[in-house]
Amino acid sequence: MPEIISFIPSLLDTHCIVDVRTPLEYVEDHLPGAINVPILSNEERAEIGTIHKQIGPQQARLRGLELTCGRFAAMVREIAEKAAGRPIVVYCWRGGLRSRSVAVLVETSGYHVCQLQGGYKAFRGEVIKFFENFTPPAPLIVMHGMTGTGKTTFINGLDPQKWSGIDLEGLACHRGSVFGHVGLDQSLSQKRFDTLLWDAFRRAGTERPIVIEGESQRIGRILLPGNLYSVMAASCKVWCHASLETRIQRLTAEYAHHEYRQPMFSALERIRKKLGGQLHGELLEMLEKWDVEGACRGLIQHYYDKLYYKNRDWTPAMELDMENFSLAEQSLESLWSNGSCLGMKA
Repeated sequence: MPEIISFIPSLLDTHCIVDVRTPLEYVEDHLPGAINVPILSNEERAEIGTIHKQIGPQQARLRGLELTCGRFAAMVREIAEKAAGRPIVVYCWRGGLRSRSVAVLVETSGYHVCQLQGGYKAFRGEVIKFFENFTPPAPLIVMHGMTGTGKTTFINGLDPQKWSGIDLEGLACHRGSVFGHVGLDQSLSQKRFDTLLWDAFRRAGTERPIVIEGESQRIGRILLPGNLYSVMAASCKVWCHASLETRIQRLTAEYAHHEYRQPMFSALERIRKKLGGQLHGELLEMLEKWDVEGACRGLIQHYYDKLYYKNRDWTPAMELDMENFSLAEQSLESLWSNGSCLGMKA
């Protein structure tokens, strides 16, 4: 029988992780890097569940064999090809019949395979535990600033040899504002975001400071898990600033895509009351003419700057001029090197 092993993060770097759950279960969330080789389709699992409930487990298992036995060889072949010589770990929802069946088949075919104890449910418990009492693996530097300063672009462009940048908005597929969904698809589940963020912190390691953008507790419909928000609030904070014209240019470049027209109209309609009739009408007219720069100017001056950071009850460790990202990174490095970031130094 295949060995049953407990989850440890290093498995993700050394093994081929195989998720044998249904495509729907896999899409909702899965272990980082796992491939999906489902033993049952979404419809088949629903059918077997109904049989199990209405008739009993024996009939459900017999029906499962009828549905799946013809695809076993192809499943083993696919798993072996994708493993490419790596040891294999198979999991299902909670380490039950589905993963055990596939693991036995793979082992019988001559491959080294283990079954994950507790399955996805056990892994999910590790993620929840990680964020419930969150302690970052390295000191956090949290970037705050007004809309358009380029914080996300700056974080993603940092030298990976010196910094670990984590793009919260990129992981959440949302920029966090009323226009934050434009051009993005925030269809991922909360569980999926949690896993992606857990893996980002795992890969960040302990050797470099972690640079992250200051966010509210909610990014679109996704929540920052556990006590991450409070840890960010207590971490080293940097205030980013850029000229109004630079901010307008950066915001315009981000949104000036014709396929964004309808989503931008919809977003503007949602803040009609906050803008007031006259300003809403002016911005609507600009968008209708596709004057994105004018609309961005109006939104920054009359909406974003009045909405965010009206009251800042904290003092930043430094203020960062974001006109030039290369110079800004040099300034950030100086901050870190002299230990002025809340006394924390690598």
